[in-house]
Amino acid sequence: MMMRKLLYISILGFLVACGKDNTPPAPEGALLVFPEENSECTTGSNVNETLSQVTFRWDASKNTDSYTLSVVNLKTNVPQNISTATTSASLSIAKGTPFAWSVTSRNSKSDQVATSETWLFYNAGAQTTYAPFPAQLVSPASGSTVQKDIANEVLLEWSGADVDNDIDTFEVFFSDVNPPTTLLGTTNAATMELSASVQSSTVYYWKVITTDLEGNTSDSGVFEFKVF
Repeated sequence: MMMRKLLYISILGFLVACGKDNTPPAPEGALLVFPEENSECTTGSNVNETLSQVTFRWDASKNTDSYTLSVVNLKTNVPQNISTATTSASLSIAKGTPFAWSVTSRNSKSDQVATSETWLFYNAGAQTTYAPFPAQLVSPASGSTVQKDIANEVLLEWSGADVDNDIDTFEVFFSDVNPPTTLLGTTNAATMELSASVQSSTVYYWKVITTDLEGNTSDSGVFEFKVF
């Protein structure tokens, strides 16, 4: 009888062990290091008159065996991607140009990925003053469907930054045609939201033009959303 109980306990323990979740841990997002957020990168190695090679660095993230660096030219919205098993990678990128960069962490044993924050920077060029970074449209997200509030309005939100820290105004263009040409309103550097009157079952388009004290401007590009 004792032997039978011991055998039963052994089998039960085996079944419990086999039933445990053996899913590999998902990777965590990496912490970005360099180029710093909203900065001017002056350390690039000269490649030619239009390009310099910049080395991007980030901290190692847990449960990760490879990284994909993504660097987006904010003038053209064209990305450059490179994969590496280390915590740095170098790319040749345009001088005097704003960029956004981020890192995606991967684990070969997991289908899940994790993406870092996105940082903006200017790759140094010949200029001594820089246009503002293109405003990053936050809400409503492009392609989303949203509900209007009790006043039949939707709140538009964005973020803005400038290497020279001299943003003067944000001009918000909003309409039901693309591209939007109707000026909804102008805000100062400290205000990055504006309410827009909307109607149900309508698709709207919006963008933000940022202007600094030197008169330099940047265009966020157009986002669209539908009101139900």
